[in-house]
Amino acid sequence: MPKSPLVIPAERIASRIYLVRGEKVMLDSDLAELYGVPTKVLNQAVRRNKDRFPEDFMFQLTKTELDNWRSQIVTSNPAARMGLRISPHVFTEHGVAMLSSVLRSKKAVQVNIAIIRTFVRIRQILASNRELARKVQEHDRQIATLFDTVEKLLAPPATPKKNPIGYIKSRDD
Repeated sequence: MPKSPLVIPAERIASRIYLVRGEKVMLDSDLAELYGVPTKVLNQAVRRNKDRFPEDFMFQLTKTELDNWRSQIVTSNPAARMGLRISPHVFTEHGVAMLSSVLRSKKAVQVNIAIIRTFVRIRQILASNRELARKVQEHDRQIATLFDTVEKLLAPPATPKKNPIGYIKSRDD
């Protein structure tokens, strides 16, 4: 009997995608948890294949980026280092895709597929929101034009300057 495919809810993956340096990334510890391996093992595999992970696939968080990331996570103990002795590595969508060639287990392949699908879905949602925002902006312009026109129509007509009726005294009189 064949094994059922691994199912990881997209929400679980999406909640672990962060925005750093304008890139959607995932932390090495989150990826290791999803793959079911210790973070140390994941990073060791990456170090052994360093040439497959250029800076746009994987990078290490700076101290400032790490502090900003920590501030996004609510913790009961602000002095806690969250178990981090060094800044974590983060992987972009391309880096996650490259991990499948480094971590060769069947589970790693299935997890990679789920993660890539989640990245794609997020990109589709963002594109849809941009299109929606563009349409709303266009409708706002049309509504503003409509209001201006209605306002002009409802404004009382300007009173024309009337010519005086009757006898006008001249200076000679």
